[in-house]
Amino acid sequence: MAISTTVFHAERPALRARFDGFLTALAQAYTAYANSRSRIGEIRALEAKSDAELKAMGIKRDQIAQYVFRDVFYV
Repeated sequence: MAISTTVFHAERPALRARFDGFLTALAQAYTAYANSRSRIGEIRALEAKSDAELKAMGIKRDQIAQYVFRDVFYV
């Protein structure tokens, strides 16, 4: 019976470092995009309004999340 072991060594550490840098930049860009799409600010702003202000907008307090995500989810 023969046992064979294959070990992969990266011969070009500079290439690996550039690839790691690319992946890091990609992850940072995605995080920035996700944060910009976050709607927590809008939810907090609506929660800070009085019931009369919400009523004038046609929103009930328990419908704030539904209102904020109205373009994402059809409820």
